[in-house]
Amino acid sequence: MNLPNKLTVSRLVLTPLFFIAYHLGSWIDPSLASLSSILTIVMWVLIELSDLLDGIIARKRDLVTDLGKVMDPFADTLSRVTYFLCFTGSGIMPLWVLALIVWRELSILFVRMLMMGKGKAVAANIFGKAKAVLYAISGGMGLLYVALTNWTQESPILEWGYPVMQVVFALAAISSVASFLTYVRAIIASGALSEMSR
Repeated sequence: MNLPNKLTVSRLVLTPLFFIAYHLGSWIDPSLASLSSILTIVMWVLIELSDLLDGIIARKRDLVTDLGKVMDPFADTLSRVTYFLCFTGSGIMPLWVLALIVWRELSILFVRMLMMGKGKAVAANIFGKAKAVLYAISGGMGLLYVALTNWTQESPILEWGYPVMQVVFALAAISSVASFLTYVRAIIASGALSEMSR
């Protein structure tokens, strides 16, 4: 297994550990809330850094593999949906945002399977890239908000940070839907699925 794929696997390993670390305070002892925030922020940095590096290394060293093409988007989706599940469970992310994101990710998985059956890849577009950036920013903002809540109850950042965070969450959901619709429109226009039996 090459280095980019190892970095991708590291995200798959870190994701359930992130989920466990996020809930240390509620599952074990409230006194662990501060430790929970430190661990999840560190894991978020490692997850997002590995996502950035695996793509750069794969392209720069010509290490793009079929396994990597499948595993990388899966690891991205798994890690980021895990962030959002945690935030929704904590009451800081609206349920409708989580629903739109999960529906989009399941739908794009279905579209990718259809395209793979035709021997074609789903190409990235600007909305997909914007979605990925907003997902990562949403994760960071959510974790920072939770950390500040655990560390202090009187920070002025909490007052104005909450509505800003909600706007970013909403933008992440909107960009996710926009990217999916753009993918579907491009696929329909290409006629890639026109010969599929029905």
